[in-house]
Formats: sequence, structure tokens, C-alpha cells
Amino acid sequence: MLGHRPYEFGLVPDMDGFVPYKELLQAIHEEPGWHYVRQSHINEVLLGKDRSLFQPEEKRIRVLDRQWQMDLDHPSDMLPKLLFTPIRRKAHPVVMEKGLKSAEGKHIVLSPDQDMILRIGKRRDQKPVLLEILAASAQSKGLLFHTFGDLFLCPGIPAGFIAGPQVSKEVLESLRAAAEAKKEAAKPKPTDFTPGTFALDPSKDPDLQRRAKGKKRKGWKEEARKVRRGKRR
Repeated sequence: MLGHRPYEFGLVPDMDGFVPYKELLQAIHEEPGWHYVRQSHINEVLLGKDRSLFQPEEKRIRVLDRQWQMDLDHPSDMLPKLLFTPIRRKAHPVVMEKGLKSAEGKHIVLSPDQDMILRIGKRRDQKPVLLEILAASAQSKGLLFHTFGDLFLCPGIPAGFIAGPQVSKEVLESLRAAAEAKKEAAKPKPTDFTPGTFALDPSKDPDLQRRAKGKKRKGWKEEARKVRRGKRR
């Protein structure tokens, strides 16, 4: 998986050969009979006699002797007419409108094998949306694709070369509603003040006598009662 044919398991290491532990474990769990494997099992290997073959880091790992190559300097000459790539369901509307763009240091992973793409897609969404990419047409317009074993890598794909399921009316309506709500929330709240006015805060009045004016002093009720009692006598 790490040193010989990572692409056969839907893994794409970074340029330094590292694969995140999370992705490695996902790929292992997809293999029949290996679902029990946990991070602790990998740690046991790293403490054993083969530990010199690996270079582990906090969140990723690589083997030091790699039998694969990733050539991103020379694009592929031969492409199938159609390739497939998976996306998460919540990204579906945006991708159909604006296209695909990979994160920094990453690539969009494509394959002519729908089963492989479904396998990769399920690592992020149990029901991913599979998109058709008009690879040959995109390449003729200057888009670059690179091969990695049986997989193809691309930095981005414009919406014009993407075909897929239509976005449902319910999803479109919910997106419009969310956009309207966001727009309303961004509007400035109305105030009772007009330009050039300001609110007075009596507690900040520097004139203590003015603040006290009009207020009855503390204990005035008790004094009033004493006066009334004296008149009755």
C-alpha cells in the first residue's frame, strides 16, 4: 500500500511519499478480513524488526524504499474519453455550477473505473455523487492530466467539462433560502437615531448634583412617617 502500488488501493501519497494514517486505515479496512486493524496495530509494526523500513510522523507515514513514481512534470498523452471522480453530496450544487478545484498540495483523483472511484468517494461520504469528466475534450483545450498507476490526477476541472446528476429542486430551493437568510442577516439593523445624533447616558453625567436632582434622598419614607406620627400626637 505504501511502497509498491498505493494507487491500487485508491491512495495518492503527497510528493514526499507520505500518506495520512486516517486514509491508510480507511484503505486497509476496505480489504476483506482487515477491518479490525487500528492505529495500535500500525504502532506495533513500527516497534518491530521492520521499523527501519518506515518513517512515521504524528499524522502520516511513508516507506523509505518506494517502488512507485509520481511524475507531475510530464502530463499524460493518452486519456480515455471519460473519467470519473467522486464528490460529497453537499458539494454537488456548487461543483456543477463552478467546477472542481483541488486543495493546496492535493489533486483531484480520477479513474475510468467507477468501482474504484466509488471506493475512494465513500471515504468522505457514504453516498458520494459520481461525476463524469469529459477528459479528452478537456485535454484538447489545454487541461493537464497526470497518470499515477491506474489513476489520473488533475489540479482543477471547469464546470463545462463536468457531467452528472441534476441538482434536485428541493436542494436548489434550500440553497436559495439559505442565501436569502444570509443576505438578511448581513443587512445593518435599523436604529432610532438619525445622522448627527447620539444617545445620552445619565450614569456618565459628570455633574453629580444634576444626576441627583429630582431624586428623593434615601430614607425619606422613614422621615415622612416620623412627621406624621408627631402630628397625630
